[in-house]
Amino acid sequence: MSQVIIILIVANVLVSLKGFSDAAFFDRYKFQVQRILGGEKIRMLTSGFLHVDWLHLGFNMYALYLFGELAMRNFSVINFVLIYVASLLAGSMYSLYQHKRELYYSAVGASGAVSGVMFSAILLYPDKTYSFIFFPFIEFPAYVLGIGYLLYSIYGMKNQVGNIGHSAHLGGAIGGYLITLVLRPSVITNHTIMVGIMALIILGLFFFGDKLKLNK
Repeated sequence: MSQVIIILIVANVLVSLKGFSDAAFFDRYKFQVQRILGGEKIRMLTSGFLHVDWLHLGFNMYALYLFGELAMRNFSVINFVLIYVASLLAGSMYSLYQHKRELYYSAVGASGAVSGVMFSAILLYPDKTYSFIFFPFIEFPAYVLGIGYLLYSIYGMKNQVGNIGHSAHLGGAIGGYLITLVLRPSVITNHTIMVGIMALIILGLFFFGDKLKLNK
């Protein structure tokens, strides 16, 4: 495993462990709309290293391991970290946009960053197959896992599942998609159809994403 991926996983585990055992720490650094609008912008970054429990943390780190190794083949360490951090922040900004009127909305998770890495890898290798952890004997193309991840995110947004930043999944995917095209424009000619399909999905989410949430 690449050293930079190990470092990111360790950082997520250590910060999450602190949050598991220290409620004040968790509350101080989680994504919370009212606090962010009040000037605590650091939460848009720190919330991406906190998780609600071991399952949440494990799923995100497993996805980072799967897709991060693939993306790393095409980028320098600096560019890979750029994709990770930019996707994390894109996820936070999309969440803030989606929930700006819900002052007490809060969420945590590396989902935005991981989504960005995932979609970067999918753009680069759309036909790469994976054996998913819950279906170890069945191989799925990378784009199928990506679509499934987005569908779960959309479900989570509609039903406000848990304290997890589901809208950050979508924002992070958009960030990873865009920055990958900037860093590797050859993807457009190599995988034109895939790039076009994702562009349509992203435009749909941008213009109609606010319709995904249920009024409760």
